[in-house]
Amino acid sequence: MVWGTYDLGKPRTRLMVQALRHSGAEINEIHAPVWEGAEDKSVMHRSDALRRGLRWALAYPWLVWRFARAPRPDVVVVGYLGHLDVLILWFFARLRRVPVVWDAFLSLYDTVVMDRRMVSSSHPLAFALKAWEWLACRAATKVVVDTEAQGAFFRDFYALGQNKVASVFVGAEASVFPPATTRNENDRRRVVFYGQFIPLHGIATIVEAARLSGSRPLDWLIIGMGQQADVIREMLEADAPASLSWTPWVPYGELVKHIASADVCLGVFGASEKAGRVIPNKVFQVVSAGRPLVTRDGPGMRELVGEGAEGIRLVPPADPAALLAAVEDLIAEGSGARDLHGDLRSRFSIEALAERWKDILMEVVL
Repeated sequence: MVWGTYDLGKPRTRLMVQALRHSGAEINEIHAPVWEGAEDKSVMHRSDALRRGLRWALAYPWLVWRFARAPRPDVVVVGYLGHLDVLILWFFARLRRVPVVWDAFLSLYDTVVMDRRMVSSSHPLAFALKAWEWLACRAATKVVVDTEAQGAFFRDFYALGQNKVASVFVGAEASVFPPATTRNENDRRRVVFYGQFIPLHGIATIVEAARLSGSRPLDWLIIGMGQQADVIREMLEADAPASLSWTPWVPYGELVKHIASADVCLGVFGASEKAGRVIPNKVFQVVSAGRPLVTRDGPGMRELVGEGAEGIRLVPPADPAALLAAVEDLIAEGSGARDLHGDLRSRFSIEALAERWKDILMEVVL
């Protein structure tokens, strides 16, 4: 059973459900949509937040009733964003002796306090978030995150046992991000970033790299909005690189066109510890599309590429000069002229994700 208010607007969640179905498990979905359409929950308008909060609260009586009436499952999977779901379900799952696998995916405390620095670690909200997440981890039989580096963080920060936490790569929707068949035929080379404007992504580093590129034949495109949009807007108003353009939004299904036409795609460049532990959606999507990639080095990325991979350059965090040098190196190498990453794609294919999820479910059922 997949249960809760999980956010099907997130590729992570859609791929999780798809992988569970592909694993051969019989899936019964009991789902109340709350978060769909909220790309960045930290910048929601007050009215939207209140409306979704009310919908969130009203969803639980129905969800619990459906769980109680459904045939007893072998295991319940709670998807992201399930921090409250897993606590609500805790008593009822224990009553029916059903193990609960919670796809925490990431730490809210780490995101809000340590990465985005929206509140200080001494703020009451920080203490509340930490206590909430600590309790949620104990309400689940197994906690799932996206990388082993993230798993190590959860084990250390919340004092969890080695077998309590497992990891599954995010992956990419192969039908949306197939290997690119088009190429940039212009003399000027194209460098593309897309994503939320949050500290983890290091947008300022990209802007500085574009500024350092000066008169080189490089065109930089950044696509996105979010928490730091005003900061980036001020940077560009003060001294905008002539070669950089900013598009606030592109439909999800059209992102692959920008990836395909790029000579180099960009990942994340933030300096936080979290930025080093994760492998973001865009990395898997760019690899799925077979395009050259520059992103920051860290233990998370090393889980995917090991000591390195053709067409991928890993750079230090918050280092515009290193970013620019890596972009120029990939262009000089000519990686953009061919399909790349076939070996890496198999690491996060739907078959690989399904096998990993199957192993996790069997661990808690047997």
